[in-house]
Amino acid sequence: MEFETITTDRLILRKITPEVHRFVHETFSDEALRAFFGITSEKGFLREQKMYTDGLTTFNKSFLWFHLLDKTSNAHIGWCGYHTWYVDHARAEIGYGLYDDVYKEKGLMTEAMRAVLDFGFDGMKLNRVEALIADYNIPSLKLAERFGFRKEGVLRGHYFVDGVAEDSVVFGLLASEYKRS
Repeated sequence: MEFETITTDRLILRKITPEVHRFVHETFSDEALRAFFGITSEKGFLREQKMYTDGLTTFNKSFLWFHLLDKTSNAHIGWCGYHTWYVDHARAEIGYGLYDDVYKEKGLMTEAMRAVLDFGFDGMKLNRVEALIADYNIPSLKLAERFGFRKEGVLRGHYFVDGVAEDSVVFGLLASEYKRS
């Protein structure tokens, strides 16, 4: 299987679809699986296995995300992509993260987000992208605002972090509002 990628100035974004996810889990050894996903801990490996076993795709919902690879070192530095993709409604929730603080505050996520939003609106034909962000996650709030996401409200007690219910600030971006590069 050939893995589709998107290249930016400093990143390689390796596309992970349900088909790629299934193929990798069913054909790669544990060692190859760890290398492919950039998994460095046993906890991360067990989480990845559980996600696969429990199933990531359900009726009318899917996912598509990208592993972020540093173009010069090929190191796995993070991810950016869509989950809770409602195919029939042309909308998805975007998520992102960097694995190590050394990669933060360098504009890498801005670079990745531009490519992923372009792909979402152009390649996936999304009409709407949603972002649900903790009110204290200032870098993520700024990133969403940088791309023109509009604050739409707050979901109270929306998810649990270490057993504590936290709120999510809801942002939305429509295809008609998105300014492509």
